Amino acid sequence: MPSVLFVCVANSCRSQMAEAFAKALGAGEWEIDSAGSSPSGAVHPLAVQLMQELGLDLRRHRSKGLQDVPQRTWDCVVTMGCGDRCPAVKTRHRLEWEIPDPVGRSLEEARRIRDDLKARVRELLGGVLSCTTTPQMPQKSTETRRNL
Repeated sequence: MPSVLFVCVANSCRSQMAEAFAKALGAGEWEIDSAGSSPSGAVHPLAVQLMQELGLDLRRHRSKGLQDVPQRTWDCVVTMGCGDRCPAVKTRHRLEWEIPDPVGRSLEEARRIRDDLKARVRELLGGVLSCTTTPQMPQKSTETRRNL
């Protein structure tokens, strides 16, 4: 099973949303996790609200650091805005998604950021973005995937 780790600074908003999208869209075909280079300890209420609007519940998620995720070689590590603060994580492929932090922005702008993140995760899991050792991941029937 291919694996992906989403990393941002606080693991309170962007990486949490990416993890939730990936788990909903990946339907058990990927090992998925998220972490922060400087975890805040809590998921931001804005992330909870934004995802709840799409029927995804982040209330049971928790903000965690890189030391809290499996220490392995990930197929893909996606970093989001942590730049130099993202320490080296063993990975076969690394992607940097320049996604602004939605915290502190208008609700409309935060929704655009969330929707951009969802589109990127969908592309990643669909094999459009090269992040795994195989060119295209096999697709299960859409019945097992959550429609977002």
